[in-house]
Amino acid sequence: MALYTKVDQEACIACGLCQMLAPELFTYDEAGIASFKPDQNTGSLPLDDYAKIDFKLAYTRCPTGAIKRSDKPFPQK
Repeated sequence: MALYTKVDQEACIACGLCQMLAPELFTYDEAGIASFKPDQNTGSLPLDDYAKIDFKLAYTRCPTGAIKRSDKPFPQK
């Protein structure tokens, strides 16, 4: 099953946990707000099987639930 992700940047509190747990997947802007690095936070690229391991760790530990997941690409604005 495909898995897509992105960060709800309005819910992100810039705690740094996702980037610490999965540095290949998450990055921060100048204000410290997280984003999903591989697709510039669009939620348009599926995670590969290897990335799913690190993603799950960051997803389950995000204190605000800002990391979103879906089995389909996220709608583009």
